[in-house]
Amino acid sequence: MPGPRAASARPADLAPSRRGVLRASLASAAALLGGGALAGCGAAAAADPDTVRMWDLFSGADGALLDELIDIAAPDMPGTDVDRTVLEWGTPYYTKLAMASAGGRGPDVAVCHMSRLAGYAPLGLLDPWDTDLLAEFGVREADFADAVWQRTRYRDEAYAVPLDTHPFIVFFHPGPVREAGLLTRDGDLDLDAFSSPARFLEAGRELARATGKQGIAFGYVNDTAQCWRLFYGLYRQTGNDFDLPVGGTVTADTDAMAEVIAFMQKLVDGRANPHRLDYPAALANFTNGQTGMILSGEWELGTFRAADPELGAASFPTVFGTPAVYADAHSFVLPRRPDPDEAHRRRTHQAVAAILKAGQTWAKAGHIPAYRPVTRTREYARLEPQARYVTAADHVVLDPPVWFAGAGSDFQNAMSQVLQQALLDGLAPDRAARAMVDRVNTALSQPSPA
Repeated sequence: MPGPRAASARPADLAPSRRGVLRASLASAAALLGGGALAGCGAAAAADPDTVRMWDLFSGADGALLDELIDIAAPDMPGTDVDRTVLEWGTPYYTKLAMASAGGRGPDVAVCHMSRLAGYAPLGLLDPWDTDLLAEFGVREADFADAVWQRTRYRDEAYAVPLDTHPFIVFFHPGPVREAGLLTRDGDLDLDAFSSPARFLEAGRELARATGKQGIAFGYVNDTAQCWRLFYGLYRQTGNDFDLPVGGTVTADTDAMAEVIAFMQKLVDGRANPHRLDYPAALANFTNGQTGMILSGEWELGTFRAADPELGAASFPTVFGTPAVYADAHSFVLPRRPDPDEAHRRRTHQAVAAILKAGQTWAKAGHIPAYRPVTRTREYARLEPQARYVTAADHVVLDPPVWFAGAGSDFQNAMSQVLQQALLDGLAPDRAARAMVDRVNTALSQPSPA
C-alpha cells in the first residue's frame, strides 16, 4: 500500500484564513505529541464508499489475528471492507496519527492506546463517537468495565471505543508454584500469599526453593516502561495517585512512593529473585524454568504458552491494600474530519461494533476483550489461562490522564530511568521519589499543546 504523500506547502504571501490558523495550531500540537516534526501526512480518506480505512500498529501475530478478527466480523457488517494500514509502533505512529488528524486527512478509524487519549481529544484531533449509533449496532456503555469506559470520556462525550484491556499480570509454572504451596485447590494462584510486601517476598523465596534456582523474574534493565508499569500499579494500590494540574505542580504522597520503591528494590535484590535482568533475559529465565513466576504483560502469553502448555496466570496481586492493576487499552478513535460523510460514519460505527462482538478471536492473544458480553460466555470461560485473569479488567489503572503520558511516551521512560537508578545503583527510595516528582513537575511546566 502506498505511503502518505507529503502535504503541499502554503504560499508564504497568502494571508492565513481562520481555518488555516486552526490547522497550523493543531499541526504544532501534533508535532509535540509525537515527539518530533513530520513533513506531513497525505489524504487517507476512502475513495470507495464501501471501504472503511483503518490505521493500526499491530504487526506480527497480533496483525494476523486482527485480520482474522475482521474476517469473522464480516457478516455483521455486510457490504463493508476494512482496509488496514499498519504503521510503526510508538512515536512514529502517534506523530503520523496526530498530523493526519490535524489536517483532517486521517483514516476513517484508527487504533489508539487509551493512555494517549488525553493528548488527542482535548486538542480537537478526534471526533466523538455517536453512542446512540453504536447502541443501534449492539454496543452500549454498560457493555464495558467502568474503569475502562470512564477513560473514553472528554466533555461528556466518548472519544474512544475500547477494543481490549491489556494488563500487567503474573505468569507462573504450576509445578513449582504448587510445590511452594501457592496454588489453591482449583489451580488458581493463592493471591492471599502475595497480599503484603512481606508475604510477596516470602512467596518469592518459597518459589526459589521449589525451582532450585530463583523465584520471580522481572525484566527492567534499560527498558523504557517496565519499571513504571510495576511502580504505578503498586503506587495506586496504596490508595494514592498523582494530582497533575497542567501548569502547576504535582501532588503526590512521597512516603507511599518511597515504600513502593523500597519493596521493588527487595524484589530484585538478587537473593530469591534475579537482580540485573533485561527484558529478553527475564523472558528466557522464565521460559526455561529458571524462575517459577514472572511479572509481565499479558501480551507475552503466546511466548510463554509455547514453552509451557500448562502455563498459569493471574491478575496482579493486591500487595498494598487497594485493588489496582496497571494496564492500557487498545481503542478505536475517529480522526478529525471537518465535514464527515454521515453515511460513511455510520458504516464505520457498524464495522467497529462488529469487530468488538467478535472479540473471542482477539482473546487468543491474551488481551482481555473490552466488550464484556464476550468475556461472559462459556467459550471464554474455557480459555486457559485467559479466564484466570479476566477480573483484572475491573481494577485497571492507566497512566495519568495528561497529554505527556501514555504508551511509548518520554514520560514513562523518564520515570523508569529514576526507578532503575534505585533498583540497580541503590538510589535511596526517598531520593528516588523526590527525583520522580521533580521530573513530573518538569513535564507539567511545559506548555500543553492545547
